[in-house]
Amino acid sequence: MARRTGPTNVQLQNLIQQLETQESKLWKRIAKDLSKPSRNRRVVNLYKINKYAREGETIVVPGKVLSVGDLDKKVNVAAFTFSTEAKEKILRHKGTVLSIQDLLKQNPEGKQVRILG
Repeated sequence: MARRTGPTNVQLQNLIQQLETQESKLWKRIAKDLSKPSRNRRVVNLYKINKYAREGETIVVPGKVLSVGDLDKKVNVAAFTFSTEAKEKILRHKGTVLSIQDLLKQNPEGKQVRILG
């Protein structure tokens, strides 16, 4: 029987360790989601962010953001990875593209952040 080893990406391993040391339940939940196998991680398209996010809100995607759809709102999006076209579309609508580490530094308590995916 195969033993589960977790993510092999060193950057992802470091991020998960960093998130697990935080006091906030939000960061612990994101660490748990990022610890899943890559085929089970969340993949979110821009149309879904546009549908569920409010203007000026901060969204966290514990996985990858893809470019299907359009945005018509200014939102702050933090994710582990982005497609290049998704980054361009978010920036075009004056939104902000962040890594999860950057958001953790800006908001260690995890207040007013929504997990999407």
